[in-house]
Amino acid sequence: MKRERVYLNDEDGPGIFRDLKDAQKKLMAIIESSYDGIYITDGNAKTIMVNRSYEVITGLNREEMLGKYMQDLERERVISRSASLIVLKKKEPVTIDQKFKTGRNAIVTSTPLFDKNNEIAMIVTNVRDVSELYDLKEQLAKNHELNRHYQAEIETIKKQIGGYGDLVVRDQKMLELLGMARKVAGLDTTVLLLGETGVGKEVVANYIFRNSRRSKGNFIRVNCAAITPSLVESELFGYVPGAFTGASPNGKIGLFEIADKGTIFLDEIGELSMNIQAKLLRVLQEQEILRIGSDRPVRIDVRVIAATNRHLKEMVGNKSFREDLYYRLSAFPILIPPLRERKEDISVLAEYMLETLNGKYSMHKVFAPDVLEWLLAYEWPGNVRELRNAVERAFIVSGDRRILPEDLPIDPYNKAVVSTEKSDTVLKEIIDGVEKNYIFNAYEKYHNVRDAAKSLHMSAATYERRRKKYLNSV
Repeated sequence: MKRERVYLNDEDGPGIFRDLKDAQKKLMAIIESSYDGIYITDGNAKTIMVNRSYEVITGLNREEMLGKYMQDLERERVISRSASLIVLKKKEPVTIDQKFKTGRNAIVTSTPLFDKNNEIAMIVTNVRDVSELYDLKEQLAKNHELNRHYQAEIETIKKQIGGYGDLVVRDQKMLELLGMARKVAGLDTTVLLLGETGVGKEVVANYIFRNSRRSKGNFIRVNCAAITPSLVESELFGYVPGAFTGASPNGKIGLFEIADKGTIFLDEIGELSMNIQAKLLRVLQEQEILRIGSDRPVRIDVRVIAATNRHLKEMVGNKSFREDLYYRLSAFPILIPPLRERKEDISVLAEYMLETLNGKYSMHKVFAPDVLEWLLAYEWPGNVRELRNAVERAFIVSGDRRILPEDLPIDPYNKAVVSTEKSDTVLKEIIDGVEKNYIFNAYEKYHNVRDAAKSLHMSAATYERRRKKYLNSV
């Protein structure tokens, strides 16, 4: 607030009152120079003095106030509320908050001054402009909200770190499919990826994202089947503080808000309840979400890519999936063929997976020639995911540098499949055996925990804990 300069004509020096008139003049100058607004009434609430700061803060003209009673000014709505009138009733100091037509917020304190008969002789009101404090408080609240948003974003992305290598494709069908995916990637059209479990729907979704104009934004992956039904709404849309029992007192940002300006991938979308489907339809139509416990919509800018291995059209027919949502999602459907229909991808995918494992564990294993023959002959009901599990298991159990057909958990010629699910216990035993050998061999070589742990890229505490586990199992 720009202040007018106040001048004192004092020949005798500051702080010296020559007479009553001089004292009155200097006191008025002091009041006039106050940064706070000052408003003084007599014992009947009649205005007797108003300083310049009061005019600036309130936007009122002192000439319109002087000589007027506060009762009249309040009744005529010149002021919304009078602290002076409250003082007359309570006979004690009063502090209230007020906002004036200037847009300024102020703390108003009225203090009574009593005469010798203990009657109110004057009421001095101090009006302090706290607009900047209000602005700071509002900005702090916004910053707190942004911080919550960023923290939620960071936590979600940290959980989802583990990106994708280059998309490995050789089969003509997949090359044509990716060409189509690249065309739609440049638009904000909702995409529905269809196909059996394990065909690589998430990889294709990531490919669309990386080739879109949103590629610098977030790519949030959500497995709808992996979230407890009772938590789906709070995970997707978030909630306000105190929205329900057990909720965080700070509220929570939903995954749709975290994906703002980016892309959200809803895998297994056929698993969503009808209630959540209705809310998702609103997101697609209105581009806004509603946090649990709030009636204020939050605008978002998100592209949705959905995926499912279920027949949504059949689900629409048996009333387990909303028809309007189905048509909204299937604006651009892409059917990903199973691995058995794109044989040319099998060998290159297997080689890529083996190369990745070799790099991770600093090994140089290779497939024997007849291994690739087995891989091509097998039907792969679990698709790329099953292939990855088979290659990893063969990598672990192979006795030497060459991976042989018998190392694979499949036998395509006898149509007998060694289920990777049923062999989980066996696989764990194999992995534990390999780790045990490395642990003991390192200790025999270095004869101390610190160097042995360092050679295996472990912390000393982790190494010692695992070493004790295997010592106890001997």
